[in-house]
Amino acid sequence: MFETLGFESLTAPQAAVWFALFVGLAFGVLAQVTRFCFRRIIDGEDRKQAAGVWLTALAVAVLGTQGAVAQGWITFAEHRFMAEGLPILAIVAGGLMFGAGMILTRGCISRLTVLTGTGNLRAALVLVVFAVVAHATLKGVLAPVRTGLGSVTLDVAPALPGAGLVWAVIIALAAVAFALRSGNRAGTLALAGVLGALVPLAWVGTGFVLFDEFEPIAMESLSFTAPATETLFYAVASTAVSPSFGLGLVGGVVLGALAAALIRGQFAWQSFESPRQTGRYMAGAALMGVGGVLAGGCTVGAGLSGIPTLSVAAILAIASIGLGGWITRAALNAATAEVDGSATTPAALPAE
Repeated sequence: MFETLGFESLTAPQAAVWFALFVGLAFGVLAQVTRFCFRRIIDGEDRKQAAGVWLTALAVAVLGTQGAVAQGWITFAEHRFMAEGLPILAIVAGGLMFGAGMILTRGCISRLTVLTGTGNLRAALVLVVFAVVAHATLKGVLAPVRTGLGSVTLDVAPALPGAGLVWAVIIALAAVAFALRSGNRAGTLALAGVLGALVPLAWVGTGFVLFDEFEPIAMESLSFTAPATETLFYAVASTAVSPSFGLGLVGGVVLGALAAALIRGQFAWQSFESPRQTGRYMAGAALMGVGGVLAGGCTVGAGLSGIPTLSVAAILAIASIGLGGWITRAALNAATAEVDGSATTPAALPAE
């Protein structure tokens, strides 16, 4: 479709960067205002409200995405989520690692990207370490781990059986039913719905509007694992590589979060409090870097954007991430209680 839009000095890959910047700006603002974060569902001080925000976004994302599929605008037939042979060992191991990492760093990688724009230096350093380790897992010294675990596959259908719109309605109704009882204000849920709409907007934008047979681009939506590595690589080798959708997305999220924080008076420089805390965050960043690659995405890439594709791999990934987070939180609670000499469960730490 792109060739019919009449651009003379802008190619589809270049337009994708600007489009991603717009999507990222919107996500950064909305995620900062709504405190959108999957980790808060497991370990936040307001788990029910956090779940309501996340599920509202998911409801809109899945309805919009499957609606676009039904219209024939996009198809996931050739997408990596629908690859034959489910790499079950890599997904489960990666999901457990990512879930553990997000508990150690007190935020999933999308939330930490947002927090980077608010002046949180802990989040910024985690983001850098995450990108380095993820890149090493994709193309560096940790690649053998990825290929080894990825070779263990299960022969199952790549997507949920039946009509996509039926599944979309079922998922959306269940999500909205919970969200309406989550204690959130209507305005907060409305903003969460707008955030969720960014998912189908990105799928349609890259897979339909910017489709160009002469200069094809990948069909992408919100995600943070591959975009983080693309941003890192561009930062150190910009003369050798072209800017990408991922670069525009990450840059937009940081700028959007910065704008929202400044307007709302929430910008504040924050750093580490002790070497012990630094070590915990770095360990969590490394776990998320490896885990995000093995699982095929983070809580946004495999969750908010992946579930709407009805991919079995994406659903397994987000379930494994949740389980990894829950196990880690339980282990930390048990360790803290033992040190304190009390069986009382410590209060959940607030999200970053």
